[in-house]
Amino acid sequence: MRSHPAEYDFASPGSLAGVLERLDSEPGEWLPVAGGTEVMVQYGAGRLRARRLLNLWNIVDLRQITETSEHLSIGGGCTFAQLRGHVSVQEHFPLLAQAASWTGGIANQNRATIAGNIVNASPAADSPPALLVYEAELELISARGTRRIAYADFHLGYKKTALQPRELLLAIHLQKRFAGWFRYAQKTGARNAQAISKICVAAVGKLRDGRVEALHIGMGAVAPTPLRLRKTEEALLGTILTEDAIANGRRMLLTEIAPIDDIRSSAEYRRQVAANLLEDMLRNFAAKGNAA
Repeated sequence: MRSHPAEYDFASPGSLAGVLERLDSEPGEWLPVAGGTEVMVQYGAGRLRARRLLNLWNIVDLRQITETSEHLSIGGGCTFAQLRGHVSVQEHFPLLAQAASWTGGIANQNRATIAGNIVNASPAADSPPALLVYEAELELISARGTRRIAYADFHLGYKKTALQPRELLLAIHLQKRFAGWFRYAQKTGARNAQAISKICVAAVGKLRDGRVEALHIGMGAVAPTPLRLRKTEEALLGTILTEDAIANGRRMLLTEIAPIDDIRSSAEYRRQVAANLLEDMLRNFAAKGNAA
């Protein structure tokens, strides 16, 4: 059954302060909405439980990308079109620009926001693996102040996050420290565009004298939350990427992931493809060295 507009309230305070005041005075009563790409799917299908919606689209404070010589800060309301086209994102965080280009089609990218992608907390979202490997930090804001947490600590379980009812995701902060690192990103889906991931992976790393000096691996759609493969990383640190090391990495990965059967794929398919993508990444890493 489709939703009926008369059943919903839609408020547009017009400023960040006004939004925060509304969230603070009635915590848990309002659902903040920016691009609305996910909300409108639920609304159209009659599955949108929230009945009071708070408009963020016209909040300029959430739409800025700022930078210093060492950091890049992305406002939570920035769209994926902004990210994929921003020179500094392309230069310093190319995996995030790549993920932005994978997220829906052009129309969706012009509306969908980075904060919405994060807060929606889908384990199959395209941007989280890149944010995990770049070790992003999130700035959360309420009428009572701001706090920062590592993005790796944000997802607490399936569709559960550390965001409190009075808070918004204000900005994503990234350190410009990955110049010269090897990088890798792949996504498997039912088609080349506008497809939800069966699996997506992002990785960055460094070699020194042929050995793995640093390695960050993130995967989506293989666990209840976006996953940083820390045990697999640890197993590969300090190694030369021989056939035995790659095989050990595959084995370790299979102990970390917990995919499920769903409408898009089977758990067994995801296990096999995840291991294959890891192997492909490691072979590229070994062949290309650091910068890629």
